[in-house]
Amino acid sequence: MPAAARHHRLRRRGYWAVTRHADVKYVSTHPELYSSRENTAIIRFNGHISRDQIEAQRLIMLNMDPPEHTRVRQIVQRGFTPRAIRSLESALRDRARRIVEEASASGDADGGFDFVTRIAVELPLQAIAELIGVPQEDRARIFDWSNKMVAYDDPEYAITEEIGAEAAAELIGYSMNLAAARKECPAGDIVTRLVAAEDEGNLSSDEFGLFVLLLAVAGNETTRNAISHGMHALLTHPDQWELYKRERPATAADEIVRWSSPVVSFQRTATRDTELGGREISKGDRVGLFYSSANRDPEVFENPEVFDITRDPNPHLGFGGGGPHFCLGKSLALREIDLIFGAIADTFPDLRLAGDPRRLRGSWLNGIKELRVSTGDSPATRARTRRQRGPAPAPPPARAGHARPSRRPVATIL
Repeated sequence: MPAAARHHRLRRRGYWAVTRHADVKYVSTHPELYSSRENTAIIRFNGHISRDQIEAQRLIMLNMDPPEHTRVRQIVQRGFTPRAIRSLESALRDRARRIVEEASASGDADGGFDFVTRIAVELPLQAIAELIGVPQEDRARIFDWSNKMVAYDDPEYAITEEIGAEAAAELIGYSMNLAAARKECPAGDIVTRLVAAEDEGNLSSDEFGLFVLLLAVAGNETTRNAISHGMHALLTHPDQWELYKRERPATAADEIVRWSSPVVSFQRTATRDTELGGREISKGDRVGLFYSSANRDPEVFENPEVFDITRDPNPHLGFGGGGPHFCLGKSLALREIDLIFGAIADTFPDLRLAGDPRRLRGSWLNGIKELRVSTGDSPATRARTRRQRGPAPAPPPARAGHARPSRRPVATIL
């Protein structure tokens, strides 16, 4: 929906579509007027979900309002301090290069492979594993659980509400067991700081489980899709791909997020009668925040339909419109994007598309299921080329600053 369309009222069980950059920011920064808790932040659930199941989602930080959201966020943000992100830098850089090299070795006779499953999914999953102490061998389980939780709108996956709820329960149970282990035997890691820090507020085991469930989407699905869309954008804009390989601009990751807008939309619910963009909003009205439209608002972005990896400034809303729900993992996500594309440029400078992207059908995630690419070389030729190139050049400097679940109903929302 173009930003100029502004607001549209849909009849019956509809919502106001908020598409302008300024209005998305206003709603995001006024939680006293627009609640995440009332109807949650998810704009469209599985059609069979009950009201009780929707209300159960209020236990997830994404669907909280202050002051409860403030309490939980103050605890969770201990894991996303600049120091915590910097501590992951070396491991993630090594993993990025290894991921790309393994994809190179696994290609078919013409060097073709699926970029999504071989590259895009891996670094976000491994970053989560590194962040919260999940063994790397368990990353495939997190991938499978998160896929099942978000794919309810896509008929190809045929994911039922029961399968999605089971996946959510398994991930929560896995996370709760991890929290219980740290409470019993604290370690010098992020999980311990969240669940067993002395003389500080901590997350309960349930809260930690729900936090990891959120992280599996906010830190996995969204970054994976930004990487997939970013590769497609670079390969369909060869001038930008050549510029990236030559200069590695620090602005590239933000433009990839703006361009891809991995989260298409979230929603809020008006807590009282108010006004937005010249329209009267009644108490109880839902308002949909369309980040993909706001990120192409011509009142904010010059040539918004142009993919420009040197765009600066770039006040996109790909990490939210500010306010209490602004993405905690922004610095980590941008660093992951920087690292993986640096590794791709070093290893696959001649990468090309080998097919159109297959997109996920969904109401709030801008997902890509498959993106076939090709190096044009056989695995043996690629291995020989890597040996001839030797070590990759030094990367650019990092960005500054960076038990069983309870029987509560868990719906297929994430």
